Amino acid sequence: MSAQPGWGSCDETDDAHHTLRRAPRPVLDTNPTAVHSALVPPGTLHQRVTAALAHWRLDDAEELLAGVEGELSPYAAPAPRDGSPDEEPAEEPADLGRAWADTLHAELLVRRLRQAGFTLVGDPVEPPHGTGSPPALDLHAGVAELIDGDGPGDDGDLRAECAARAALAIALVRSARAAFDATADDLQRAAGLARHARIELLSRRVDAAMDEAVEAASLLDPGLPASLLLVDTLSTLAGVLADLELMPLALDYQRRAHETAVQAAATPGALDAADGEADVLVARTATRLGELCAELGEGLLDDGVPESAGPHFAEARGLAEQALALLPPESAEAVVAAQVVHGWALVGLGEHTAAAGPLRAAVRATATSGDRDLLAAALLALGRALRRQGDGAGADEQLAGALAIATEHGLSRLRRAALRELCTLHSELDDAGRALPYLQAYLADELDRVDERRTRWVELFGRRKSLLETERAAGQLRRQAYEDPLTHLPNRRYAEARLDGLLSSGAAPALAVVDVDRFKTINDAVGHPGGDAVLRRVAELLVAGVRDTDEVCRWAGDEFVILLPETTAEQAERALERTRRAVAAHDWAGLGVGLPVTISVGIASATRGDDRRTLFAAADGVLYDAKRRGRDRVVRLSAVTQTRAGASPLDALFGPPRAAAAAVTDEPAGDDTALVGAPEKVPAAVSVPAVQPSPLDDPTGDPGGFAPLLVDPPLGLGGPTDPPLAPAPPASSGPAEPARTTAPAPALPFRDVPSEPDVIWGTGRTTEQVLALVREARRQFPDRPAVVVRATAETLVALASEHDAYTTVDAAAMSAAVGPLPEAVGRVAVLSGNGGDTSVAAEAAFVARITGTEVVRVDDLGGTRIRGLLADPAALQDVDCLVVVAGLDASLAGLVAALTDVPIVAVPTSTGQPGSFGGFSALITMLNSASPGVVVSNIDNGHAAGVFAARIARRTRSGTAPGRGVVR
Repeated sequence: MSAQPGWGSCDETDDAHHTLRRAPRPVLDTNPTAVHSALVPPGTLHQRVTAALAHWRLDDAEELLAGVEGELSPYAAPAPRDGSPDEEPAEEPADLGRAWADTLHAELLVRRLRQAGFTLVGDPVEPPHGTGSPPALDLHAGVAELIDGDGPGDDGDLRAECAARAALAIALVRSARAAFDATADDLQRAAGLARHARIELLSRRVDAAMDEAVEAASLLDPGLPASLLLVDTLSTLAGVLADLELMPLALDYQRRAHETAVQAAATPGALDAADGEADVLVARTATRLGELCAELGEGLLDDGVPESAGPHFAEARGLAEQALALLPPESAEAVVAAQVVHGWALVGLGEHTAAAGPLRAAVRATATSGDRDLLAAALLALGRALRRQGDGAGADEQLAGALAIATEHGLSRLRRAALRELCTLHSELDDAGRALPYLQAYLADELDRVDERRTRWVELFGRRKSLLETERAAGQLRRQAYEDPLTHLPNRRYAEARLDGLLSSGAAPALAVVDVDRFKTINDAVGHPGGDAVLRRVAELLVAGVRDTDEVCRWAGDEFVILLPETTAEQAERALERTRRAVAAHDWAGLGVGLPVTISVGIASATRGDDRRTLFAAADGVLYDAKRRGRDRVVRLSAVTQTRAGASPLDALFGPPRAAAAAVTDEPAGDDTALVGAPEKVPAAVSVPAVQPSPLDDPTGDPGGFAPLLVDPPLGLGGPTDPPLAPAPPASSGPAEPARTTAPAPALPFRDVPSEPDVIWGTGRTTEQVLALVREARRQFPDRPAVVVRATAETLVALASEHDAYTTVDAAAMSAAVGPLPEAVGRVAVLSGNGGDTSVAAEAAFVARITGTEVVRVDDLGGTRIRGLLADPAALQDVDCLVVVAGLDASLAGLVAALTDVPIVAVPTSTGQPGSFGGFSALITMLNSASPGVVVSNIDNGHAAGVFAARIARRTRSGTAPGRGVVR
């Protein structure tokens, strides 16, 4: 059985299969310094192959691609790797040359399949007149032949040959898609996806084409610079959208392509081409835009609204005339395309006679050029002109030719237009017998483009494009959340999460804390821009001095941390010592810094059972050892579990205050403000005890200061020496007895007064006011958090952005805490009635957690849903205090109180029916409860309830209050 013309012989097919398995050959470059190969757009070879495929010159395309057979078959197994150090690395999966080679080979195969009457997935293409369809291809047989290398011979079955090509095309499409997904070049990826959408349309897989088009559109950011590749991608996407019957969207993208071409032509270096080539690019995009305008106008004419069609035809005429004015005579193909659009626009405007002559010339020119798309368009436009002039025979000949070419090459829009014109022509000639088949074929095609489906596609396109853009924006926000904007290193939030992950996985990392010595002095000397430059350069030197597996992060200010997985402190010390010398020897004068720049480093290695706080406190402690010993040095500590004197400015989060460390030397703790060159007070040998002694432990006598007050309460404050209370002496009419003069006891602090968070109410305050109050609270009380309640979403986002990792946000509670959180002591349960009470319950739970307790929530206990709690009162066990939040179900507090002797804080809410009088009804119900052990907060005050419950829980667990509750 002979091969179909244009398909290639069976022997050639078999050779092609084996060719795909040969060793790679380099792809020809456009020029020796090109970044991408000529096969990657907008390379010259890519443009030539694309033009050959678009014009259905498939043998030419195959010959051009024969020179780039450097890509392995997706079925070929990779060569085994011996793992030797001299072995070259494997090819990157994101290689664009491989992706485009696969894409163009796949499109060639799909177009050959289409000529043979099959789609990519092996389904037969329906013939236009219902003459019957062959069965679908068996693609499994094609896969077996590719793997075995046994292609069909001269007497082979054409169906088996088609199946083999279809199977190979599917594999190439998947391989190319994976490579495009892996590339970081969004524009190249969008270009590939648009091309894949074209392949799916050729295979009549509309849904897959829509998916590819949506993703490609989402990658084409409006801020992309004008370039030839961007113009080509926008034009390709516009053509795909037009074939998907999304004409308004297609018009928008082609208009953007034309505007981008004009911008690129006016920008020096944007196209890297001669002026004439820039003019040709602008002319081509104008022609394509004019074609879409004319097509839209033709549709409006068919719908019977010629007054709306006129402006579209006028725009098409203007664009075609603009293109003809720009095109040089040697660009014959582009000139003919512009003439076809110009003639079509004239026909639409009613100037049939003026259009007929140029259109006949265009048909003659395209008949020999091999551009089947352009020939079909020219025949269709000429047929329209002749039909409207009254030349029925001439119109029938031209329109029949356009229909045949459009059907053969899968040009659905041209085919549908030719069918409609032929049906209209023979209806006007009263030839119903010839009009009926065209009408039936046209109606069959119309079933694929009814208004409901088109509307659904438009909505789907917009929705999925928006979703992808949102996902990419969220990914960008996630990257920003973990990246320091000054140095572009990972930030503190990332470092904490990464260190937690390493420790929880059982790894034994080393942690280095790096501080730039006397950075404030540097900042004062060279200004903040100079200081920023110093930090960036230090960051670069730190990254250059560590392994690829180590991670350098900016912690805060002039502090950095380095995570060194599976590294001992000794190994880390050697690496950081090299980095320290590199920083000290660096030429800082190039940055305008006349002061020496050095770093101090503290290193600790983790041992089993250490957590992030322990490890950081240890490394930070030895960092301050390095600073006390004179700076510009590396100090390590292996035994992390030891408690050390001296800590960092971050001990508000991770450990005790720095006062002890400051007392070791005459220099204030952490003071980097001393002038460079000033003598430092450094003892000859600094000894830091493992645990600083407490004055309360002095057995020799009175420790002095406030220590006695912290041991025994003074007289009058409930101490053991307080006299018993006695009744006041009776009144006497006689002279008063001289009163015994006793000096009043001084106002002294109580023991164990909790350092609870400061509360800032967001109600009635702007975001700027809340931020200012939080800053002031953090300045006055750096050791405790500032709590913001009843804040707007905008305020919560602003707090998280300004304070970064120090912020704990609860959107349901409309609350945030800025600062270090206390260790959880005790346990509080928060119960709520119906769904309307959730926000107040969330506020109470959040505040209790921030105040320093563990919190559990049980929601939606209103009405009959309380039965679950009655049947299994597990939520009331193992807690130190209960918070019951209810509005309509205000009796819930009394009911719960009857089940347990755990203290209860009842919070009435204003949610419910109008008869609740803004929560007053719930308040009265709770106050009148006969159950003991219940205190009632004011209406909607989840904050006060959370603080009160946390106090009870903390004192219960610390042993200063009665024991735990027991469920009855």
